[in-house]
Amino acid sequence: MKTLIVYYSYDGNCALVAERLAAALKAEALRLETADDKRRAGLAKYVWGGRMVFSHIQPALKPYAVKPEDYDLVVIGFPVWAGSPAPPLLSFLSETKIGGRKIALFCCHGGGKGKALQKAGALLEGNTLVGETDFVNPSRDDPEKIAARIDWWAKRLES
Repeated sequence: MKTLIVYYSYDGNCALVAERLAAALKAEALRLETADDKRRAGLAKYVWGGRMVFSHIQPALKPYAVKPEDYDLVVIGFPVWAGSPAPPLLSFLSETKIGGRKIALFCCHGGGKGKALQKAGALLEGNTLVGETDFVNPSRDDPEKIAARIDWWAKRLES
C-alpha cells in the first residue's frame, strides 16, 4: 500500500510523530510549511494562532509537489489549536481535494484535543477513515514509550 504522511508541526511534536510513523510505514512525508515563516513564542504564539482559528484564517502555504491522490493511504497529522486543527492544515485541505482514499488522522496537543479529530474528519467526507489517535506532548514523553506507541499504531494502519 502506497502511503503518504501529511503533517503540519509548529513546535516539533507532530514532526516527531510523523517522521517515526513514516519510517514505520515506509511512507513518504510531506511537511506543510506556511509562507509566513516568522517564529512566534510565548503569549504571541497563542494570540497569533488563536486569532487564525477564531477568524477562520487559512494561511498561505509554501508550494509542494506531492499529490495525495497518488496514494492509497493518507495519514494527516496536526497540532490542536483552540480545540481545532491548526489553520495550515485547513489551508491544505481547502486547496487539495482528497477523495476516495483511506485516511488516518493524528493530532498532538498539550492536554486537550477538544473536537479537533472530529472537525478534521468532517472535512474529509468521501474518504474512509481507518484510524485516528492523539498524542499529548510527544517530545516531552519517554522516547521509548512514544516510539512503541507510534509503531503499534503503524501496525494497526497496515492491517
